[in-house]
Amino acid sequence: MIRIAIVLGSTRPGRLGKAVADWVDSRAKERGDATFDVLDVADFGLPLLDEPLPPSFGRYSHPHTKAWSDAVAGFDGYIFVTGEYNHSIPGALKNALDFLYKEWNNKAAGFVGYGSSGGIRAVEHLRSVAGELQMADVRAQVVLPFATEFENYRAFIPTASAEASLQTLFDQVIAWAGALKTLRPERVHGNEPGVAA
Repeated sequence: MIRIAIVLGSTRPGRLGKAVADWVDSRAKERGDATFDVLDVADFGLPLLDEPLPPSFGRYSHPHTKAWSDAVAGFDGYIFVTGEYNHSIPGALKNALDFLYKEWNNKAAGFVGYGSSGGIRAVEHLRSVAGELQMADVRAQVVLPFATEFENYRAFIPTASAEASLQTLFDQVIAWAGALKTLRPERVHGNEPGVAA
């Protein structure tokens, strides 16, 4: 079975992304063609990147990096839930991406963005980061503007259009995640080959 992680990138108190990620997760659980789990960056307490070696070496010295690596490595694809901060992604999400390398390689990536412009500019930036990490980003994305998807700009109430976009995103991420499996070596004892546990 294909495994997809829903990665929640904002760590701010009172973040709107939690409601969005919960929605994505609840709709994902209704499907039978993949399994889904939420990876909340806030749960890992990652400091600013503090590994002495580049992540492409896969030799991690800190327990927090090893825990993050173990959490990320087992998935076939990712759906990133991101707000838009100053035309880009949250710093915590960029930092979490930068900690690892091989764990992301040859896997599918899809995006759910929210913000004043629906997170469009943040997702465009995130696509370029994903490409450098050798993730294959799908065309479909979910755009959630505050004006139409959040009552009083706070309470998340997705429209029918958002619901339909999410299903298309699921379809593409799952299909690509399955196709990319042939490019990845078999996992050994729960870790990707060459990646420290």
